[in-house]
Amino acid sequence: MEILTFILIAYGLTQILVYSDLPPLKKIRPSKEAGRGYGKVFHCPMCMGFHVGWFLMLLSPFTELFSFDVSITNFFLLGWLSSGTSYVLNIVFGDKGIQHVQTMEISNEHNVDKEVDASTSETV
Repeated sequence: MEILTFILIAYGLTQILVYSDLPPLKKIRPSKEAGRGYGKVFHCPMCMGFHVGWFLMLLSPFTELFSFDVSITNFFLLGWLSSGTSYVLNIVFGDKGIQHVQTMEISNEHNVDKEVDASTSETV
């Protein structure tokens, strides 16, 4: 149950930091071009999710919601867990609810090498 609590808190905090329109957060959130491109971290739920994960690990001794040892191993494990789950939840849930989008398009013009396709279809 602790891990589910951690995941939901990490997702919520990541969403707030990446997408919030609150004036104080908009003011401190750098543009994507800031810091020679490193400002993108503040606009990416996967990137920000990693940093939220290790930050929550540091808060662990001060809360009863979850308790993780503060260690270098947990730094990476909880960062990766937060990053992955924040990204997946961000993809699944949008402002209009559960997102269901079919994005795979197959086109011979763009995805298939015509010579390979022709030689393969002759052998089949």
